[in-house]
Amino acid sequence: MIRIGLQQKWALCHCFINYIMRQAIVNLQESKIREVANAGMGRSDVLAFWFGESDEVTPEFIRQAAIDSLNAGETFYSHNLGLPELRAEIAAYMSGLHGMVSTDCIAVTSGGVSALMLAVQALVNAGDEVVAVTPVWPNLTAQPVIMGAKLTCVPLKPVDGQWVVDLPALLAAITPSTKLLVLNAPNNPTGWMLTRAEQQTILAHCRKTGTWILADEVYERLYYVEGAKCAPSFLDVSEPDDRLVVVHSFSKSFLMTGWRLGWLVMPPAMTPHMGKLIEFNTSCLSVFTQRAGVAAMQRTAEVTPKVVAHMKACRDTLLPLLQAVPGVRVATPLGGMYAFFQLEGHADSLVTAKRLVVEAGLGLAPGTAFAPEAQGWLRWCFASKDLARLGQGVDRLRGWLESQ
Repeated sequence: MIRIGLQQKWALCHCFINYIMRQAIVNLQESKIREVANAGMGRSDVLAFWFGESDEVTPEFIRQAAIDSLNAGETFYSHNLGLPELRAEIAAYMSGLHGMVSTDCIAVTSGGVSALMLAVQALVNAGDEVVAVTPVWPNLTAQPVIMGAKLTCVPLKPVDGQWVVDLPALLAAITPSTKLLVLNAPNNPTGWMLTRAEQQTILAHCRKTGTWILADEVYERLYYVEGAKCAPSFLDVSEPDDRLVVVHSFSKSFLMTGWRLGWLVMPPAMTPHMGKLIEFNTSCLSVFTQRAGVAAMQRTAEVTPKVVAHMKACRDTLLPLLQAVPGVRVATPLGGMYAFFQLEGHADSLVTAKRLVVEAGLGLAPGTAFAPEAQGWLRWCFASKDLARLGQGVDRLRGWLESQ
């Protein structure tokens, strides 16, 4: 009888997994943000700004709506597309921002992540060509790859710390062979914005090429231009039958990251088929979670403006402090919840982020988590309940730089 050691067993198991799993899945990279966070997990002395969420809890009345639903025994399946009353509330909310949006265009999903994946599953075949603008949250580039697509990335370019799109280069990359264009604006991590004119130009070009647009607009309310209700949206310039799918989430502007509640806006002819796809992914969303969503929508005027005002205060606290640190290059973002900055003399962002955790007790996300062209950059989520905490973080960064 041949006996093998534990290490050999793991090696055999790894080989077996590579043999039976799709190579696209085996090749997926683990999150570099998690890699940095794991280095600081369990350390109470670390000021963590690595994850993209506020440290404020969901408002009490939203939590109570879920509790009331559970107490009422609402523990059964719901409609694939979501509760009719939640879809109606979302449609009314979106109509208030962008003109008429029909309930027939709305599907409720298990978070924005699921909404994005559902859209890619619905539109992309293996071998299709997909274009994405980067740096971007890595899920948006991983999802087409999971479906077997051929991915082309068009990089934003930093100009004095502000990232901008090379519009002619983007349009040149979108050809009649391009099935899908993936965009995220306001952008995670850079804060990049699309102007209304750029959206119109991109949409007109995609109409000519027959290309679908997948617009991740989950940060649209986190927009800091005076007098604006939200950031420019493709919904403002599109027609109902355009090849456009827009993704939203309750996570950011409703302080509901852990609830996993999102929605899709799509051409109405697509919606029934999306219901079938939801059935084969998650079946439906829990009713108590959707009741919380209804409560959030019905009292959005009590929640979102306060969230936006506080996020702006966070931004306006952090950015001047960062800009005053020697060796830091950063521009003030118009939207989102992140400062994306470059440290002079620190070219490897993953190494730098890990060192900051260990040596300074400061947790940031490395730029390489979002794209190769973001090497040397760091992302700081400024969504902090305590503004003083942001200043403490900058003090740690400054002290660490001075010690080098």
